Parts: sequence; C-alpha cells; structure tokens
Amino acid sequence: MDFHHALNNILNPPVLFFFLGMGVVFFKSDLRITEGVSKFLSLYLLFSIGFKGGHELFKSPFAEEHLLTLIACMFMACFVPIYSYFIFRFKLDHANSAALAGSFGSISAVTFVTAGAFLHSYGFEYQGFIVAGMALMESPAIVIAVIIDRLGKKKQNGDPSEKIQWKHLLHEAFFSSSVYILIGALIVGYLSGESGWNTTKPFTEDIFKGLLTFFLLDKGIDAAKQMRELKKVGLFLVGSTLIIMFINVIIAIFLTKIIQMPIGDALMFVVLCASASYIAVPAAMKDSIPEASPSIYLTVALSIVFPINIIVGIPTYFYILKIFSGNH
Repeated sequence: MDFHHALNNILNPPVLFFFLGMGVVFFKSDLRITEGVSKFLSLYLLFSIGFKGGHELFKSPFAEEHLLTLIACMFMACFVPIYSYFIFRFKLDHANSAALAGSFGSISAVTFVTAGAFLHSYGFEYQGFIVAGMALMESPAIVIAVIIDRLGKKKQNGDPSEKIQWKHLLHEAFFSSSVYILIGALIVGYLSGESGWNTTKPFTEDIFKGLLTFFLLDKGIDAAKQMRELKKVGLFLVGSTLIIMFINVIIAIFLTKIIQMPIGDALMFVVLCASASYIAVPAAMKDSIPEASPSIYLTVALSIVFPINIIVGIPTYFYILKIFSGNH
C-alpha cells in the first residue's frame, strides 16, 4: 500500500488527538470530558454532515447511480448482521452473538466523518446522497438483531410468549437521537437550499474539523478505557472481527465497481460497510437484549473496529479503490 497516505492519515490532527486521548488513560492524566460535552460534539457532527448532505442533494440531481447506491446500503445493512451472527455463534452465546451482529450491521458516523476529512485533504469530495445512505444503514441492523434474538429464544426455550415489542423497538431504531438529528438536518439542508447553507456555513463547515478533532480526543479516552476489556473478548473475537471487516470491505468494493461509484463516494460507502456502531446499537441493545454484555459488543466496536478503521483502514481502502479505478 501507499505508506504516504497512511502516514499522512496518522499525522492528521484528528487522528493524532485520538492517540492523545488514549494517552490520558495510559498515563493516568486527570483530563476529563464531561458526558454533556461529549453528547453535544456527537450531535454537532451528525447535524453538520446531515446538513451538508442535504445541501449537496439540493445541488445535485438524483441519478440512477444514487438509487443503486442506496439499495446497496440497505442490502449491506440487512445482510451483514445475518451472516455475522452465524460466525459469532461458533464461540459466543445467542444474546451476545445477536448484539454483536447488530453492531456490525449498523455504522459508525464518526468513522464516516473521519473518512470525509481524509478525502478532503486529498482534494476529493463525496455527494450528499451517501449521507442518506448512512442514515438508511443505521437502523435496520438494530431491528434484525432483536428479531434474531427473539427467534433464537423461542427455539431454545420453546416459549411462544417470547414477543418483540415492535412499537418500542421501531421507535428506538428510527427515532433515536442520532438517526433523528441526521435525517432532520439532511431534510433541512435540502429544503433551505443555498441561502440556508450560506447562513450556517461558519458553524457547519468552518469549525467542523476543530470540533471533530476534539471529539476524537474524547473517543480516544473511551477506546483506551474499553481496551482493558480486551482480555475478556478473547482471540476468537479479535480474529472474527478482522474476518468480518475483511469480508465487508471486499463485498463493498465489489459493489462500488458494479455501480461505478466515483472514488469519493466509493470510499465513504466502503468505510460505512467496514465500521461498527458503538453509540446507537449499544443504546438499543441495553434495553432490547439486556442479556448481552456491553463489555463484549462495545469493546469490539470501539476498541478494535474503530481504531483499525481510522488509523490504517481508511488509507488502505482509498489506495485499493484508486488501484481499481486506474487512478494510482
């Protein structure tokens, strides 16, 4: 691979601040970021990418390629949790396998944002419809994971009364804070058009990278804390995580070639497929599959998948896509 891309990515301020955040735990610094600040930064990033995506949709006419990409997003969101569940079942119990499958089927918005900053540094951009694709990918895996869990419990216990609380589940999946602000900002960005973009640009774009950098400092702290749990997840989970990431990347790259996505959109799609949710899914699993252990699904998503993607994954996917496009 092109080590120039990898080195530039590692030396990018947001990634360096991720390492700085990990150092807070390793060196036992008293630096703390409150939960309220962390929540604000998360909502700000979702608002910004949603609003920018809506603005891009306003500027770009919808094409057949866009529809095919959205279909590909929905396919991956439904396919990944189903096949990954059976991989995890080789060693894990039913509940933890279902929760982990949900994490891999959903996405990490922060990984998406980091990939967008990486693209921008090389003069590439992505189109707004890929943000709509990200919104489509966040929720289906939550629903599928809970369905898998309930079907498994019926089979194991022979209890026909094991029911899915559909109203609560669908509300959690499609109206959670992250989904709501992302889709809402996308719609507002589209409806307000150029004048709305010009009004909010100082907030949605000019300070974006600075707040992303600060947010990754916070995520570095969280990731280092979760790394203490890595002994519990074991070699099987580390290995199966790498296998699933590899499979998802291969399928995603294959789909980008079929649809003939431009390299910017292709990278963002591959990153979405390779990521795992450590915000929306854990929040839903806590209520919907309480038997599953957060020390497993949260640790895998935040301390294995997330660092791999933002440190080496993004430049690697970019390099592979450049080779496939003949632009290298």
